[in-house]
Amino acid sequence: MRPLTGLTALAPAALSLCVLAAALPAAATDLPTVRPRVETPALYDDEAGGNANGDDPAIWVHPTSAGDSVIATTAKEGGLYVYDLDGRQLQHLPAPAAPGEDDEPGRLNNVDVVYGRPSAAGRSDLLVASDRGSDKLRVYRVDPAKAARGQAPLTDVTDPAAPFVFNETQAEVNDAETVYGLATWKRASGTYVVVSRRHTTRLALLKLTDAPHGKVGYTLVRTIDLPSSFTLPNGRRWTPCDEPGVGPQVEGMVVDAQTGTLYAAQEDVGIWRIPADLTGRPALIDRVREYGVPATYDADTEECAPGTDPGFGGRHLTADAEGLTIYYGKNGKGYLIASSQGDDTFAVYGRSGGNAYIGSFRVGDHGGVDGVQASDGAMVVNVPLGRRFPKGLFVTHDGANTPVALDPDGEVRENTDFKYVKWDDIARGLGLDVDTRSGDPRG
Repeated sequence: MRPLTGLTALAPAALSLCVLAAALPAAATDLPTVRPRVETPALYDDEAGGNANGDDPAIWVHPTSAGDSVIATTAKEGGLYVYDLDGRQLQHLPAPAAPGEDDEPGRLNNVDVVYGRPSAAGRSDLLVASDRGSDKLRVYRVDPAKAARGQAPLTDVTDPAAPFVFNETQAEVNDAETVYGLATWKRASGTYVVVSRRHTTRLALLKLTDAPHGKVGYTLVRTIDLPSSFTLPNGRRWTPCDEPGVGPQVEGMVVDAQTGTLYAAQEDVGIWRIPADLTGRPALIDRVREYGVPATYDADTEECAPGTDPGFGGRHLTADAEGLTIYYGKNGKGYLIASSQGDDTFAVYGRSGGNAYIGSFRVGDHGGVDGVQASDGAMVVNVPLGRRFPKGLFVTHDGANTPVALDPDGEVRENTDFKYVKWDDIARGLGLDVDTRSGDPRG
């Protein structure tokens, strides 16, 4: 790995494993199950479906007409899809084409919202996406008037001269160690984006910048590397197993807009808490159940064969730890929600203090809408969103949408979509707060 930019390298053994102690959760079958109210159209990851593979959602709240808010979702090589609150598609923006015949095409991975970013042209709302295929950010301006009319609301305003985020040449980009997870963050000094690098433990802080003709670019501020190996309580060193040369990567991330705290899900390790400017010491607030389990990579099967579990793992997350989102409450209250992809559940933690574990839930079948499995990304807002979601909305990726669809050869098509859940349904199932007055996303 390249040297850290502006930071001292962290010694993994010295990092604070501030892992929360909590009682064992109820059996998975005993967890509360909430009902999805809306689902978006199926996305198919094959040539006929435009190689669209759903991943991460972002909820944009309309400034004057909450019922006209929209959901933007990434679909990897399929680009970016935009839906209304009824799940109807409003817009599709394709991923960038490959720059050369032998190069990787664009592949949009994660997306987040920026409200009211100032520029020479005035304030505007933006959606920012990580383009894993191109190792760049893509930036889209939101037009509230078009959203209110049910028209395509996004315009690509990415600076055409935007640089690679982690690489120097296209040949390096083609090796696929590129920009991956993403979370946006605003402070008085500007608008920032925290991104992760695929197949590594590296995080980078970028600052959005103005470019000619109303476009938006970015510059690198600093980077940091999270640990790739850990000292266990029995004194042994443990490294998560993967194919040779691949480290324990981060994808799901969210920044607490009020405290400037970054939460980052290292897929095979757990959830880290760190200042969003990447200048502080990371603390591991929860671990996946598989943490510390020795495993050996088998080149023939291309899988890791696990050994005996030493019992050092967490109790609430089953690898991969994936999407993270924050529900804001009054006076620092609220919740951090994490996708536990390996067991199709979502873990809820307190937003303040030590992020104590509160409980978990599933998204099940309801009224012809199937439940959620293998969720990559999710987002929640606490503000009222029209008649359907008057007490807030939770949107999540579904990695195994049904009904099953077959291609002309009778093979099952990879099928994903996004599910909408009323926040009050989740709150009722876990005894959580409903607070529609605090944490205005435009605040």
